[in-house]
Amino acid sequence: MDDSDKLRRILRTSRTLAVVGLSAQWHRPSHFAAKYMQEHGYRVIPVNPTYDSILGEKCYKRLADIPEKVDVVDCFRKSAEIPALAEEAIAMGAKVLWMQLGVESPEARRRAEAAGLEVVENRCVKIEHGRFFGGLGWAGVNTKVISAKRASA
Repeated sequence: MDDSDKLRRILRTSRTLAVVGLSAQWHRPSHFAAKYMQEHGYRVIPVNPTYDSILGEKCYKRLADIPEKVDVVDCFRKSAEIPALAEEAIAMGAKVLWMQLGVESPEARRRAEAAGLEVVENRCVKIEHGRFFGGLGWAGVNTKVISAKRASA
């Protein structure tokens, strides 16, 4: 099923992303994606109990600690952790539950959709934004850090 219109609309209308599992380490995919979104005008709110701040933003230990409205809860966590995050996203009034590449949860999808949230699974917010709005060459795709080339033997 092609959900391009849905993804484009979500990215066009959302401005605030709570990124659960955001790492302060520049080479981690969560950092690439969050920095890209921040550089493209989105407010990124880090959620990770390990850090005090990431990308110049206060870091929260959990979603419930965020004192402002959030449009998208972007999850860089294992699929098994998503149902609990979906419950937190519902409780905080988020509009979208977004699961990154390789992350899917039918249980979380059902619960979030039943509560009125839109759900995106197994998609990278950075890649989708770049695909629709022209940013695929930005750091993280053409940096020689992420590569489809096999390492030489």
